[in-house]
Amino acid sequence: MAWTEVSAEYAKSLNLKIVEGRDFSRDFASDSLGVLINETAKKYLGMENPVGKLLKDDDEEDPGPPLKIIGVVQDMIAQSPYEPVKQGLYVYDRFNNFSYYNLRLNPNQSASQNLAVVERVFKEHFPDIPFEYQFVDDQYGEKFASEERIGRLSGIFTALAILISCLGLFGLTSFVAEQRTKEIGVRKVLGASVFNVWNMLSKDFLKLVVISCFIAVPIAYYVMNGWLQEYPYRVILKWWIFALAMLGAMGVTVLTVSFQAIKAAKANPIKSLRTE
Repeated sequence: MAWTEVSAEYAKSLNLKIVEGRDFSRDFASDSLGVLINETAKKYLGMENPVGKLLKDDDEEDPGPPLKIIGVVQDMIAQSPYEPVKQGLYVYDRFNNFSYYNLRLNPNQSASQNLAVVERVFKEHFPDIPFEYQFVDDQYGEKFASEERIGRLSGIFTALAILISCLGLFGLTSFVAEQRTKEIGVRKVLGASVFNVWNMLSKDFLKLVVISCFIAVPIAYYVMNGWLQEYPYRVILKWWIFALAMLGAMGVTVLTVSFQAIKAAKANPIKSLRTE
């Protein structure tokens, strides 16, 4: 069991939902021998109605007095986000041996205003101890530093891959347009519009991109889904994510091809047919 020593109004301070029973309160002296358990601990103990039951430590040297369950709180990820929530006990600290204080700041004031108040009160009680603080969201965010680093690197390499692909696609479009210069001139003389010429040059590239997407999407889904299985808390891959990626790929293709295709379509057919 994950053992955490807390004070009164612990669940209230952390905005934890009380599923059964109540939170620690200063109005009940008996809460000094009380304990809160989380939902995972309730399942682990196999208790349908745990409130009011007693828990006893099996430590032979210092078992301590039995603790009375006063409430069940919702599960909270307090340790590793890469592992399931552990069965937790939140025990009232009768001796006030606190090393850290968790404070919920007033949302109606700025962080600097709140910290000024906290520091003043802290100095009143602990004048010889330096005032040090950390924000929980920043501290918790450090647990995802490797994922954020991978995300940034992936974004950089993705941008480079798209740039290189667009350069290659642009060069290939220019080559095809050059090879079909006379064909484009003949079509324009026979009445083909700019759209007709653009469509002729673009559709072949779009077909290849669509085929590549249908090959890449199943592979991407398999790899990403396998990677996500390593995390107990993960997002679900939706179909629209891949549909959006396909539309993005086709959009980039159309924009890249269109520049050269429209340029070839607007060229004077007389120049292209002069050698005929």
